[in-house]
Amino acid sequence: MSSDIATAPGSNLWGKLGTWLMILGTAALAFVLCVELINILFYDPFSDEKFLFKLAGSLSNVQIGPLTYLMFGSLAVALMMGLPLAFVTGGLGVMFIYLVGDSLMLNIVPSRIFPMMTNSDLAAIPLFIFMASMLERAGLIEEMFSVVYKWMGGLSGGLATATILASTILAAMVGVIGAAVVTMGIIALPAMLKRGYDHKIALGSIMAGGTLGILIPPSILAILYAVVAQQSVGELYLGSVLPGLLLSGLYITYVLVRSWLNPKLGPPVPVEERISLKEKLILLRGLIAPLILVGLVLGLLFGGIATPVEAAGIGSFGAIVVALMHGKFSISGLREASVTTAKASAMVLWIMFGASVFVGFYILQGGQQFVTDAILGTGLSAYGILFLLMVLLVILGMFLDWVGILLLAVPIFIPIVEALEFPGLMGFPPVSGEDVVLWFGVLYLVNMQMSFLSPPFGYALFYIRGVCPPEISMGTIFKSSLVFLAIQAFGLFMCILIPGIVTWLPNQVYG
Repeated sequence: MSSDIATAPGSNLWGKLGTWLMILGTAALAFVLCVELINILFYDPFSDEKFLFKLAGSLSNVQIGPLTYLMFGSLAVALMMGLPLAFVTGGLGVMFIYLVGDSLMLNIVPSRIFPMMTNSDLAAIPLFIFMASMLERAGLIEEMFSVVYKWMGGLSGGLATATILASTILAAMVGVIGAAVVTMGIIALPAMLKRGYDHKIALGSIMAGGTLGILIPPSILAILYAVVAQQSVGELYLGSVLPGLLLSGLYITYVLVRSWLNPKLGPPVPVEERISLKEKLILLRGLIAPLILVGLVLGLLFGGIATPVEAAGIGSFGAIVVALMHGKFSISGLREASVTTAKASAMVLWIMFGASVFVGFYILQGGQQFVTDAILGTGLSAYGILFLLMVLLVILGMFLDWVGILLLAVPIFIPIVEALEFPGLMGFPPVSGEDVVLWFGVLYLVNMQMSFLSPPFGYALFYIRGVCPPEISMGTIFKSSLVFLAIQAFGLFMCILIPGIVTWLPNQVYG
């Protein structure tokens, strides 16, 4: 049937029309580039003399308001066409520099990129990704789930609880959401479906647990936020520990309460498949090495003994040692982990470079002040503006990935938050001025978890779809995310209402 659809006359017509539009668009772009090249080579760029037409500086008189709609409207159109974010942001940034400014303004490109290239904290990203890849290929994720599954399986909802607990531990090992959701989907979902678990609880626990990797250290996104906001990575990691554990606890509480009220939603493992306490304790031996590795990496980082790069380097070497100890190390696995690291790191860094040029030019044109005046001019209170920013982040999360949102929105949002005072809600303590950027950073990380579960384009929804059996529809996946999305929203509200959840631990450690 699918082949009939593919060869239908209407389908052929639209296919040919799309092809011709692409050809015409490419030809028009080539013509414009040729004319501009002739202008540059044979005509003085600072005079009115031109060949046919000249686009350089043609938008120089456009005010920041219309320019905002042009820039971000062009970005939205290009992304809806399916073009890669890294090249879209970078390409549009250079294009608008050329259309609005002059050749001297192109210096903004190296001036934005070079500081990132020399920022040592960014070196921690490929090292943590490599650590995650090695631990994944060592089979530790399967072993970890097996241990937690056998400990918790006797409870109603025990398998879903085990999935969330395993995902929490996994988040402290890898910090890469796609790997966590897909791997737990492959391992835990068949086990829960085999036991007759409700589809919504099974799918929701995997997706919600998998997204903890964006919050619980060593989160890759936290490193990027710290670089953009010029914050301490160690403080941000400490600030995200309690919110991460809070969300994990809320997920587990929901699963256990629902399964206790209605045991059919999450049947326990049959008695004959359960094991004794002695056997459970023996199983824990397999987790000793990876847990020591995670504790060592985070302990060095939190204690200020090692920088993020040094801690990530120790973690990468330790991951190889753990793989050797478990007899899972191989040259082919090392090569695959290295290739995965190179691809993921290149993707993140190219998005950073492109978005930095785009946002840097927009801020240079007065975009920061325009957005700040527009938001502060709404007349909302500080918490009303914070709510507006959170809503904007959720909406962006439906369409953009987390790196793009960070680099496009956070540089504009941070000065707005810094200009506000948060006196506290419902009698709870205020947020001190020196803690505002740290507090907002953790709120942003929690918000990005919500973006992964937000229909219709949340990434976790499509990660889990790739490993679901055919009988589970996309509608079921969407519905399964809604309750856990509400739990995340409640966790975000708690972090806003009680800022100490975020700021207490960093203040205890760093003063």
